[in-house]
Amino acid sequence: MLALSGCATQALDSAPARPDAPWQPNIAANGELLPGKGGRHGLMLPPGYTLPSNRAITPRQADSGIDPSHPYSLPELIDIAQSRNPSTRRAWDAARDAALTVGIARTAYVPHLTASIVGGYGTRHNDSNSVNIENGGQVGNIVNGVVSNVGTPRGQNDGHGEVQTLNMEWLLFDFGKREAMIDAASQLQLASNVLFTAAHQKVIYGVTLAFYTHAAAVARAERVEQALQNARAVQTAAEARLKQGQGTIVDVTQAQQMTAQAELRVVQAQNGIENTYLELMTAMGIAPATRLHTQDVSGRPLNINDMRMTDDMIRTAVSQRPDVLAAYAAAKAARSNVTAAKAEFLPKVFVSGNVAYTTGHLALSSIPSAGADSSPTLNLSSNNFSSLFLGGISVPIFDGGMRAAVLKQAQNRADSTQVTLQQTLDESAKQIVAAENGLHTGLSAYRAATKLETAAQTSFNAAFTAYRSGVGGITSATLAQSGLLDAQLAQSDAYYAALIAAASLGFATGAIDNAPDQGITDTPP
Repeated sequence: MLALSGCATQALDSAPARPDAPWQPNIAANGELLPGKGGRHGLMLPPGYTLPSNRAITPRQADSGIDPSHPYSLPELIDIAQSRNPSTRRAWDAARDAALTVGIARTAYVPHLTASIVGGYGTRHNDSNSVNIENGGQVGNIVNGVVSNVGTPRGQNDGHGEVQTLNMEWLLFDFGKREAMIDAASQLQLASNVLFTAAHQKVIYGVTLAFYTHAAAVARAERVEQALQNARAVQTAAEARLKQGQGTIVDVTQAQQMTAQAELRVVQAQNGIENTYLELMTAMGIAPATRLHTQDVSGRPLNINDMRMTDDMIRTAVSQRPDVLAAYAAAKAARSNVTAAKAEFLPKVFVSGNVAYTTGHLALSSIPSAGADSSPTLNLSSNNFSSLFLGGISVPIFDGGMRAAVLKQAQNRADSTQVTLQQTLDESAKQIVAAENGLHTGLSAYRAATKLETAAQTSFNAAFTAYRSGVGGITSATLAQSGLLDAQLAQSDAYYAALIAAASLGFATGAIDNAPDQGITDTPP
């Protein structure tokens, strides 16, 4: 007993021994961490806070279903993501679990049958100072070891037997509790189905953002590459003028500086492409090692017509958002739970039955029941068949206020879900208006950036032609070159920002689909 009493506290041996010292775990031959006290078996971990490499865990390999030579469009990437992203699988499982919960709640309407078979072997010893002995119809006594009449002071009876039972319980009427519980479960299932759709919308939106962000990084790299070519052209012109005696070494040095800055921007832009590519793979839910090509969408014209959403359009958009629909279903489920809690105060009508067949001679007066007290129910000392059917009404009278507390909890949750619904409605309307304003701002910025890019290109062409012809100076050419790069980057960023804003508006209105930029772009060539 003393040894067993320390079993629970001995588990502390498997925890870190000190707050300022590294933990030394058990390590298998393949590097897998094993539970239990460290240092007892397996490999030893070197001192320090670096954990071993578990060779049983390996990163995912590149997705074999991806064609590296095919340029994938945004709808194609979304289709892949909807089947590969873990969030859609988790939402699917949650929706199926909610449907099973409804089925479980409906089982309260059907009778519950339980079959049991209990068998065993027993031994009974007669060993006392006074026992009764039956012999030939005469009964004698043994008192203090003295035998009276006939018999013997000691005896043993062995026996075996079994009991087979079939129990039935059926709740007939409970004043609407089961109906309320089923309705609550059905509303929660509806919310889970809505959230399943919401999970797909989030995946579509996430892939859309990652796709356009990656496309913007690729476009930025192309603009920077073009700027590098312009810088090298200016540098070549400066070096040619120096050889001809028309320029100075300062002009050449300044042109070389602009070229070096452009080369640095190219390196930074290439790094941005890699980072945004990894973000796209993560949003799709496929292995980061997968290599694919994305479709070029830089040449798609934007529909920059000024369109505003009316109040009716906003109300319709709010009413179709998944979070609003889920919050509405949750509020209805909470109200049904209040109805179920109120039904606990009312009587219940039930029937029950029991059929049993007993064989053997065990002289038992009760059957052990796990988790509940045994009560004398059956006697296995004879062979018999029995049946019992009961019907009744149970009326709750006093439970120390438990039902009242449960009802109050249900009412509090119903109030909270109603408040949450109202807050969700307000947040939805705000997000829709903000997304609409963001789209109009993005389109306005794109219009302005397009005009700026056109003017900057004209300015650079004129300044560079003048400098190469020996008329203009190097300062004007380099300034025009820098202005052109800034204008090109601004125009490219505004273009993709408008596409992202359109996707954000579609997501905010709950209407995003496999073509999230539809409505602001024409059909691509």
